[in-house]
Amino acid sequence: MRTTFRRPCVSPLFAVLAAFAAAAGLLSGAIAGAQAAAEPVAAAGDPAGCPPILQHTFPRLQDEKPQALCQYAGKVVLVVNTASFCGFTPQYKGLEALDSKYRERGLVVLGFPSNDFAQETGTNKEIADFCESTFGVKFPMFAKSSVRGADANALFKELARISGTTPKWNFYKYLISREGKVVESYSSMTSPDDRAFVREVEKQLGRP
Repeated sequence: MRTTFRRPCVSPLFAVLAAFAAAAGLLSGAIAGAQAAAEPVAAAGDPAGCPPILQHTFPRLQDEKPQALCQYAGKVVLVVNTASFCGFTPQYKGLEALDSKYRERGLVVLGFPSNDFAQETGTNKEIADFCESTFGVKFPMFAKSSVRGADANALFKELARISGTTPKWNFYKYLISREGKVVESYSSMTSPDDRAFVREVEKQLGRP
């Protein structure tokens, strides 16, 4: 006697539910793929932890090679516009001493030469030679640029927008926290060894 095998009975409702589940799985996978594709990817030299205020690149003073400010993310940053022929030019010595003293604790001074006040007429090489030979400057310096008005470089435009003030003269100072927040701006009259100023720097650095 021959045995007849029958296909298992599948109800129409079950078939519909199975098809729906399969489609939902495909849709979920597609959504996950789209979300993954939309995730921001940190660019080279722009680490994920770099705050917006440091997401700029400038040519180095000595050789004009591009330098990403993101390399200073996580540090306390002091931004200063400088000039070689100014009554405040001797502050270079104090800025270098400040940078040297607190470098290991996470401070970096960034110098931006500017002729906005008609006291920085030299070339980048001449400025670099002057800073090194006269004051022994070793903190990072960048190529000459404008720091105020419509022609201000991108960093100083951002500093002016956030702080509400632009440099009034050479050696104006902006202090930026480790988190990339503009803490305070200081006039040219504030020397690098001013007690209140140094206390604020130490406060931002935290305990040694």
